[in-house]
Amino acid sequence: MSRDFEAPGSDHAEMVRRLIRTHGPISLSRFMGESNARYYAGKDPLGAGGDFVTAPEVSQMFGELIGLWLADMWIAAGRPQPVHYVELGPGRGTLAKDALRSAKRYGLEPSVHLVEGSPVLRDIQQAALGPVNFHDDLTSVPADGPLLLVANEFFDALPIRQLVRSADGWRERMVGLNEERLVFVAGDQPMDAAVPPDWREATQGTLIETCPAAAAIMQEIAARLSAQGGAALVIDYGHTELRGGSTLQAVREHRKVDPLAAPGAADLTAYVDFETLARIARAHDVRWLGTVSQGQWLTELGIDMRAEGLARLAPEYAERLQQDKRRLVADDQMGLIFKVMGLAGPRWPGGPGFA
Repeated sequence: MSRDFEAPGSDHAEMVRRLIRTHGPISLSRFMGESNARYYAGKDPLGAGGDFVTAPEVSQMFGELIGLWLADMWIAAGRPQPVHYVELGPGRGTLAKDALRSAKRYGLEPSVHLVEGSPVLRDIQQAALGPVNFHDDLTSVPADGPLLLVANEFFDALPIRQLVRSADGWRERMVGLNEERLVFVAGDQPMDAAVPPDWREATQGTLIETCPAAAAIMQEIAARLSAQGGAALVIDYGHTELRGGSTLQAVREHRKVDPLAAPGAADLTAYVDFETLARIARAHDVRWLGTVSQGQWLTELGIDMRAEGLARLAPEYAERLQQDKRRLVADDQMGLIFKVMGLAGPRWPGGPGFA
């Protein structure tokens, strides 16, 4: 992949170079965190005119089925009030709009709380949804009632740490300079204590990824669900168990690019470790309902019937609806690599889709 382009993130790239020249290599976690903060702060990255497309932008069916799942959980729990819809990284507000419209048909009209740091996206979300409550993080979300929480393609953008087994033990993968080019280098500090016990004796050259930020956020979600009740859906691409190898990728204008090529100008993501997230949730006495493929979950919730119903209402869009459904559920599209994890408070019921 070429590193010949740097605009419009070239000023951030030069800042990273100055930092490394002055202080030495920086952690991949810091590089990814600061680059994504710059990337999301000043643009709408979604849609055909942006850098990538998420499931809610593919079809309204995605958000509608999420809304039905949340309504089903709320009804089975006895319709508690007050109740709060919380979304982490809500994009353009498309998912929330579709989910809340669907849930309203069953009497669920929660207060709406969006955890969003981008001023640009906050404006777009406000236009899509009307009056909502914005938060920089979960700490300011109300604690007076159950949470119905959704995190779609949120955890994948959190900064990861990469650890590599060397002849001298585990070391952190850093970002340094080769002349003026950003390159990966090995850190000089032992990192064995940060490696999961099952991986500490792995062969030389093994690389694993951890995400302290994801762990911290899941701890907050789990603590809230345990104390307040409610349910959560975490939807993202990733594995159901920790695997070796780098999953770091950068996307710009709908194509993959070198992750070090243009910091601040491309979306940096990595696969989500659902195994660790589930373990954290269970440690807080939260019910882990399961982690299944997105295709399986949407199919079990009735996406086939929904597509047929929409096609009857608008026959001219029947072919498009089938194409959109396939993109969401097919194994060679988003259906297999994307996973859905369901969580529920200790006294809340189980939910459909996780048989």
